[in-house]
Amino acid sequence: MTHQIKRAAQAVAVSCLFVLGGCASTQPPVETAPAINPEYLIGPGDSINIIVWRNPEVSMSVPVRPDGKITTPLVEDLPAAGKTSTQLARDIEAALAKFIQQPVVTVVVTNFVGNFNEQIRVIGQAARPQALPYRKDMSLMDVLIAVGGVTEFAAGNRASLIRTVDGKQQKLQLRLDDLIKDGDISANMPMRPGDVLVIPESFF
Repeated sequence: MTHQIKRAAQAVAVSCLFVLGGCASTQPPVETAPAINPEYLIGPGDSINIIVWRNPEVSMSVPVRPDGKITTPLVEDLPAAGKTSTQLARDIEAALAKFIQQPVVTVVVTNFVGNFNEQIRVIGQAARPQALPYRKDMSLMDVLIAVGGVTEFAAGNRASLIRTVDGKQQKLQLRLDDLIKDGDISANMPMRPGDVLVIPESFF
């Protein structure tokens, strides 16, 4: 009788393990897949390196013109702006196919400027006012680092951000002095493509 009780207890224990194992297998994974970065789109002012396999005479570096097009010895006025490097490579292959049998093209962007609506422009009393290509998760602090901060004449806490939302412009007030001089992280904020950072001059 005792032997039967032991066998019954073991059977119950095994059943519980299977149940627990089944429950454990339904738990969601702790780690989540990382976010995918958006692909970079070529813009006017970018420099691109065109490599045509086994055809060095038509492989070269060219700038993207202000009208968003490029020109090479065998390809004229090919639109490049708004495309990824892979898309542009396929377009160049199609254009070269008239002259070269089964061309294989690789496009490498060597100087990043980006599309106009993908840039962040900084004007006024920045150390180096300029247009910056937008990067994923870019913050106001990232922009200030890229432009070398503000000048000694800047009125940082009177700075503003011009942002277009649903076709309408918004003006957001910023506190650059609090962020830069006092390290107030609450004054930091995420940037968006097309933002314009305006840093006025201080009046004494």
